[in-house]
Amino acid sequence: MSNKTALHLEGIQTHIVNWLKTYAENSGVKGFVIGISGGIDSALTSTLCAQTGFPVLCVEMPIHQAESHVNRANEHIHQLKSRFPNVSNERVDLTPSFETFKNSVPTCENEAALSLTLANTRARLRMTTLYYLAGIHGFLVAGTGNKVEDFGVGFYTKYGDGGVDISPIADLMKSEVRQLAKFVGVPDSIIVAKPTDGLFGDDRSDEDQLGALYDELEWAMEAIENGKTTENFVGRQAEVFKIYQRLNKINQHKMQPIPVCEIPKSLRS
Repeated sequence: MSNKTALHLEGIQTHIVNWLKTYAENSGVKGFVIGISGGIDSALTSTLCAQTGFPVLCVEMPIHQAESHVNRANEHIHQLKSRFPNVSNERVDLTPSFETFKNSVPTCENEAALSLTLANTRARLRMTTLYYLAGIHGFLVAGTGNKVEDFGVGFYTKYGDGGVDISPIADLMKSEVRQLAKFVGVPDSIIVAKPTDGLFGDDRSDEDQLGALYDELEWAMEAIENGKTTENFVGRQAEVFKIYQRLNKINQHKMQPIPVCEIPKSLRS
């Protein structure tokens, strides 16, 4: 829907890697831990972290995971370990923990609400696991969100995959993630795979859930930044614009700081 500007891929790669190195050095941490899903965002993030020379722990955390996701995750981890001696991996099967949780909490008759809540629970179990591993190793949890997900439509779980220490690729659009991933050597099978969060135990993609392609949502995000409104568009463009606006509005609670009820000074006198 829009013309993409050319990226200085080598410069962006160097910039992110140096940013990660500087942040780790200033924080006094020993390395990075990253959840590996088999998707392009985690593959790119882990590759950039590996290029810092700091230890990188790649963690696979299946919960009733589709075999295709597991295979892509394993392919990436194997490839990354063959390229970088500072990369190690762990596999933590969270399926039993997830099932124990499900059987310990009250059920819900609203199937849609239950399905979404359990999907978010999966993400939060993974976040807890990453922070456990980060804590025992003295690592930072590296986030894998991109710009349109994190700041456009809020397509992530609050205190799940949104619970991280640093966000190396959060200023890159999804299309830019694809370009940089190819440049740094992420396997083609991951680059061409349909994006999915894998939280529902089926084959639905991110774009099935969002109602629009990432490229379309990027176009809408840029259109709003350029001052465009719904009245400027018709047909599919108008539809996508409204989808973006709706998602951006309902997910502001993820993107904004936690609201604090400030007590007036007059009530403290």
